[in-house]
Amino acid sequence: MGSKHVCSLHHSSRQCWILNPLSEARDRTCNFMVPGAGENLENTMAAFQHAVTIGTDMLELDCHITKDEQVVVSHDENLKRSTGVNVNISDLKYCELPPYLGKLDVSFQKACQCEGKDNRIPLLKEVFEAFPNTPINIDIKVNNNLLIKKVSELVKQYRREHITVWGNASYEIVEKCYKENSDIPILFSLQRVLLILGLFFTGLLPFVPIREQFFEIPMPSIILKLKEPHTMSRSQKFLIWLSDILLMRKALFDHLTARGIQVSFWNDAFYFFCLAEPASYSSPQARGRIRAIAAGLHHSHSNTGSEPHLRSTPQLTATLDP
Repeated sequence: MGSKHVCSLHHSSRQCWILNPLSEARDRTCNFMVPGAGENLENTMAAFQHAVTIGTDMLELDCHITKDEQVVVSHDENLKRSTGVNVNISDLKYCELPPYLGKLDVSFQKACQCEGKDNRIPLLKEVFEAFPNTPINIDIKVNNNLLIKKVSELVKQYRREHITVWGNASYEIVEKCYKENSDIPILFSLQRVLLILGLFFTGLLPFVPIREQFFEIPMPSIILKLKEPHTMSRSQKFLIWLSDILLMRKALFDHLTARGIQVSFWNDAFYFFCLAEPASYSSPQARGRIRAIAAGLHHSHSNTGSEPHLRSTPQLTATLDP
């Protein structure tokens, strides 16, 4: 794969951020950095460790809360898919949670499974303790006030406000997160993404304050790769096409990044990448070929000894296939 620098944006503090491929520890992102799933079971400590070992700059994980008020890392509230036991996490104490199945289907790839020896559902605090300097993106999976409060307490306890971002597609959940702890950067909810689009197309966006720091969305076109085309109606395909036309706007991304907002996407290969001044991103060919840029959350502390920080606008480096 050929590569070249395509964008650069400097913060006034002149801090330099190094971007590497971003990997998630759940099944859909085993492929973020390597071509092929199956190294580890989703959301396990082994999966997180593997991701960090191969150079991941930021982990994305999902949180739930148990009956005894322990915050655990799991994509699903109901454990039927992942453990074979039809029970909700909130109905069990942590010590009662069943282990993951030995093999799990990879949701984004047909006839593919991931597997691993580590089948224990971990606590969020274990992840914080194991990776104290690794930025983490937390998806609050359920609208639960206690869960939000507990996550906030853990972030404060481990002094991770500067390298943690949280939220959900739900506007209500994001609002609760912000009210609980405004020091932790938040994601755009789906409702806010739609509002941003409306403001952008009416020309009002420059005049509206924005408190979110992370604009994370899937590329609409990936839906066509996840479903059999013949199972989709013409209207569904049209809506996907229209969404892609409306959402994938270079001018919008330039505006958001100029305001210090991190713009990140899931692309057709399930890489999570960010961009600041995507000069060639408006090209459909480029959109389909962009690979491997991580969210700009990881400062080059390995070289400078300083800690990463989320609130700076980084220098961004992208790589494109020829």
